[in-house]
Amino acid sequence: MRRLLLATLVAFTVLPVAAARLPTSAALELEAVMANPDWIGQAVESPYWSVDGRSLYYSLKRDGSPVRDLYRVDPVSAHGVKLDAAAMAQAEGPAVFDRSHRHAAFILHGDVFVVDVASGRRSQVTRTPQDESSPQFSADGSALQFRDGNNWYSHDLASGVTAPAAVLKFADDPQAKQPDALGAQQLEQFKTLREIRDDKQAQREQDKALAAADADRAPPPFWLGDKIEPIDTELSPDGRWMLLVTTAKGDTSGKAPELTHYVTDSGYAEQQETRVYVGRKEPAPQSLLLLDLVNHASYPLNTDALPGIKDDPLKDLRARAVAALQKAGKMDQAKALKAPDLRAVRIIASTDDGGGGGIVWSDDGGQLAIQLRAIDNKDRWLASVDFSRHALVPQQRLSDNAWINWNFNDFGWLNGNRTLWYMSEETGYSQLYTKPLEGKAKALTSGKFEVSHPLLSDDGKWFYVRTNKVTPYSYDVYRLPVDGGTLSRITNYQGMDDFKLSPDGTQLAVLHSAPYVLARLAVQPSAGGTPRELTSTMKPAFTAHDWIAPKIVEVKSSHGAGSIYAKYYGPANEDTASKPAVIFVHGAGYLQDVTLSWSNYFREQMFHNLLVQQGYVVLDMDYRASEGYGRAWRTAIYRQMGHPELEDLLDGKAWLVKNHHVDPRRVGIYGGSYGGFMTEMALLRAPGEFAAGAALRPVSDWTLYNHEYTANILNDPQLDPDAYTASSPIEYADQLRDPLLIQHGLIDDNVLAQDSIRLYQRFIELHKKDFWISLYPLERHGFVHADSWHDEYRRIDELFNTYVKPVKAAPAAH
Repeated sequence: MRRLLLATLVAFTVLPVAAARLPTSAALELEAVMANPDWIGQAVESPYWSVDGRSLYYSLKRDGSPVRDLYRVDPVSAHGVKLDAAAMAQAEGPAVFDRSHRHAAFILHGDVFVVDVASGRRSQVTRTPQDESSPQFSADGSALQFRDGNNWYSHDLASGVTAPAAVLKFADDPQAKQPDALGAQQLEQFKTLREIRDDKQAQREQDKALAAADADRAPPPFWLGDKIEPIDTELSPDGRWMLLVTTAKGDTSGKAPELTHYVTDSGYAEQQETRVYVGRKEPAPQSLLLLDLVNHASYPLNTDALPGIKDDPLKDLRARAVAALQKAGKMDQAKALKAPDLRAVRIIASTDDGGGGGIVWSDDGGQLAIQLRAIDNKDRWLASVDFSRHALVPQQRLSDNAWINWNFNDFGWLNGNRTLWYMSEETGYSQLYTKPLEGKAKALTSGKFEVSHPLLSDDGKWFYVRTNKVTPYSYDVYRLPVDGGTLSRITNYQGMDDFKLSPDGTQLAVLHSAPYVLARLAVQPSAGGTPRELTSTMKPAFTAHDWIAPKIVEVKSSHGAGSIYAKYYGPANEDTASKPAVIFVHGAGYLQDVTLSWSNYFREQMFHNLLVQQGYVVLDMDYRASEGYGRAWRTAIYRQMGHPELEDLLDGKAWLVKNHHVDPRRVGIYGGSYGGFMTEMALLRAPGEFAAGAALRPVSDWTLYNHEYTANILNDPQLDPDAYTASSPIEYADQLRDPLLIQHGLIDDNVLAQDSIRLYQRFIELHKKDFWISLYPLERHGFVHADSWHDEYRRIDELFNTYVKPVKAAPAAH
């Protein structure tokens, strides 16, 4: 599932590259730090192996343009070339293979291609204006299956014929329509009408018989009625079954707020509809329909056998909310909060994430596993399907009193097609498990670390995973036998971002980075060994500068939470003089910024270097709610966003005072998105602790954010109004006493500028002082224009130099 996060997205501007020059000894200037980032270099993106395993492809953003160019590199010689238009037409896409590795298939420019692996001969299967996707080989290897939207096709490799696997019609069968009373009377009275009817029926019966006897004919349509619409379809590799995910047709999404584009090509102000507020309309429930493509029959897969599906995990909150509404005389609203007899569910669709989502067929098509998630976010189920009974069979249930993580939900089948593998946080950390359909689950990994990116080797012998086993901020590739055993470290980068296994399973392509090194590509033996670097895309103007290496430190929690990991930026030779400090708060909430990889916040990292140059020290903390530290760390904010995190930030301030001679009266704070929200919470819930704060694109009232993110953490506002009151900065507006700068893009369709403007109006009505707002007419949530970045950080720099840096007189004794 692809959720809306409060992340500060890294987006590249399309302006020409700024003339940024930073010699090693030169002082930093804001103009260079906030320039178009093309001067830094380009990160290697989306690497994949060629079909024969002799080359790797990857993409690089073009300087001065959002266009991505495709490159090919030889993993032996490290010689790489950028492909021109003619070469790109002959390139390959990320490939899938049949079980015998005789054929491979891929998507290129939206069309399907198939390759004979032995000869290298390739054939184009489609040439259409629409984009095909999801190629997979049939269980016996005789056909290539692919999808166009929710329609699936099968291409016979021997004959070259392509045909629909099923024809889905979301309407009532016109032939099944029965005459009403008047029509029945007409048929009774007129022999000719009866003859016409019988002739049509005879022709239909003949067509049906011919179709059944002739496999070369297109399949008859499934008439599914006009009350549902498709969300996703998944075809079994043996071509026997199709699983259809549906929702009620015409389910309204609720009233969506609009934002105004003031600076437009047309010269007129233009409106844009955005997303619905949390609690104003829950996500539409989904249902499952199993289609038998051989016998042309359909069967609903009911969810009533899922354990706990009839429970109400919000029972206590619901009772309190209903009682409060009844006491207030709001009987209709109280009635609307009645718990359902059967909890609604949703299924992760392949169109959401591009990778099969919550539906996985075994290679032979004989087994089907489905991941279902309760809309209330408290349960996740894995179920297989009993095809003889057309029923779901529960295999695993994961419950969470807070909310089920949107990460660590991967699952699939081992090569024998009778055993599931899956990820789960059930022990408090994401770990890897296997479970035979008729047996008990087995943990393959265990410990207080996170396992992710599971990849099963084609021979079925090994799992490759990404994990921070050594320390929370260090990630590498490990592997272990599918039956369990030693988790062996394969790479030693500490800043490993992604990996791809070669077609023959002997080599590993690794994407890795460092705090001042963009993602680069290397290759090494998949069993471990010496890596070979294949790319170098950093530019001298950036690498020549003597950047401050962030020092990773542990700040002890004064609230029993253990160690809070943080990045500290300070001068090489610190003295004991009293100094000012800035605390940076990362976005998204659930995001890990304290790592040894390239940061999403690379501009902020350069800004921190500039702050150190100006005499500050800087601390960047992975406060509670951050990713990488387990379930308890993630869910500490349940029903109280902004509270545990503030405790951690205040512990960070105390650590700076104790260990780096920071003046407690000269500490500033800033951040964007969730970091902006936390900046407001810090100033409003702990007045006097911070000398000033800058809140960039902040959420100021959680009742105005989206459902997918917010309801996970705070439940629905109708059920849990206290959580929203406790977690929204606007509720603490009367506590403002420290300078606050609010900055927001006017066309932000993630966190709407309305959030900041409403809080600004509250300050006006409360007669507050020293608060400002700067609005950016052409920016969304993640700024993309260098001019805006420069103006935004110029104002932050001025704020800190005015209210944080100056030495303050001690308060007068009384």
